[in-house]
Amino acid sequence: MSVLLAIDTSAGTSVALLRDGLVLAEVNLENHMKHAENIGGAIATVLRDAGLAGIEVHRVIVGRGPAPFTGLRVGLAAAVMFAEGAGAKLAGVVSLDALALSAISAGVVPSASKPLLVTTDARRGEVYWALYSGLDRHGVPVRMQGPAVAKPGALAQLLSLEGLEPHTTVQAVTASALAEVALAQDAAGTLSGDVTALYLRAPDAVEPKSPGQFGKKVSS
Repeated sequence: MSVLLAIDTSAGTSVALLRDGLVLAEVNLENHMKHAENIGGAIATVLRDAGLAGIEVHRVIVGRGPAPFTGLRVGLAAAVMFAEGAGAKLAGVVSLDALALSAISAGVVPSASKPLLVTTDARRGEVYWALYSGLDRHGVPVRMQGPAVAKPGALAQLLSLEGLEPHTTVQAVTASALAEVALAQDAAGTLSGDVTALYLRAPDAVEPKSPGQFGKKVSS
């Protein structure tokens, strides 16, 4: 028996608990701002609903984004701390891969000539994106390009230059789909222990200037 906890905060906050690939409990919160306030309660809820203790979790899967800095790091930090506390193995999955799997499971049939375009809000008038041609024999989404970040106009121009009119999706990232990607990657031997964040650009916040840098210089 294998118990897996999946966490993703690349958009809202999503947490799922699975046993042997079956979802026992899941929490999906759409709020894109209160990750720190929501993550602890979401983990506690899925454990309670499944009737399990944290120490019974064997593996933790976390979404690596891409996503804006603050929300993403909350999920990554929670996954690392939970795995250490439970003595569980830790692995990372590109969050866009979970979106691709959800879209394909919902009926989208992509190919190399008409791929699936997955996008999420990157703020600053940009989107994170990736292109997928389908699933491999293990059920792992096959990424053709990305993940990357671009203005929607620049992305549309790129697709036009490549002669592509892709499928699109309105699916949201869920921890259960993230876990399904991880299980498929595990079967394929490609599941990675890399849990570094995919920011793809500098964070919105900047370091404050030192006191000596404020205001105009005054001559002596």
